[in-house]
Amino acid sequence: MSSVINKMQVEIWSDIMCPFCYIGKRKFENALAQFPNRENIALVWKSFQLSPDLKNQPDKNIYQYLAEHKGMSITQAKQSIDYVTSLAAQVGLDFNFDISVLANSFDAHRFLHLAKKHHLQNEAEERLFAAYFTEGKDFSNHEILENIGVSIGLDAEEIKQTLKSNQFAEDVQQDILEAQQIGVRGVPFFVFNRKYAVSGAQETSLFLETIQQSFAAWQKENPSTILEVTAGESCDIDGNCN
Repeated sequence: MSSVINKMQVEIWSDIMCPFCYIGKRKFENALAQFPNRENIALVWKSFQLSPDLKNQPDKNIYQYLAEHKGMSITQAKQSIDYVTSLAAQVGLDFNFDISVLANSFDAHRFLHLAKKHHLQNEAEERLFAAYFTEGKDFSNHEILENIGVSIGLDAEEIKQTLKSNQFAEDVQQDILEAQQIGVRGVPFFVFNRKYAVSGAQETSLFLETIQQSFAAWQKENPSTILEVTAGESCDIDGNCN
């Protein structure tokens, strides 16, 4: 017999190359750890691309990229990066932008949808963020994605076949379209039970307040735990066995 417990969904639109998405993930997790009913919360990660037209540029560093695309000097770019790095450190994250690799995130998002299929999406998100921001790995490289996938329990051959094909491309595009439809202007963007939203890497206290508020509303709509049961051989309370 198998069962599925009804849970409140928290949907998170994110891009792997967004530093505030990683910082926001950690702040949200810190809030969730303080919530007594956290086992009744289901996280659903959604794809978003900040730079969909970005070409892989392994020979260009992040400071040059920001200077060119944001109209700032190299010095200003370094100051901006130093500020973000200090924010990351406050939540225990070690950002190493000096070794980060500029790459398009589309295939990594397809990989995340493969992980979602196997209920390993949150693990995949964490590994991809760490790979990019801390380890300086190219998340567009299929071999690196395969190694990450295997490390969290995915099958190597399935990863290879998925990345060689166009599988999950429509899922990525659907997430991006959905973001446009609900008015997402930037990421991270958190949607709680399709009733409340938090934009950006807000403080842990605000995330906790929103979790509590949205969960209270969800509980009113779902007063009892709902189980979808696949029946098998069993005995009932009257002693009948079949």
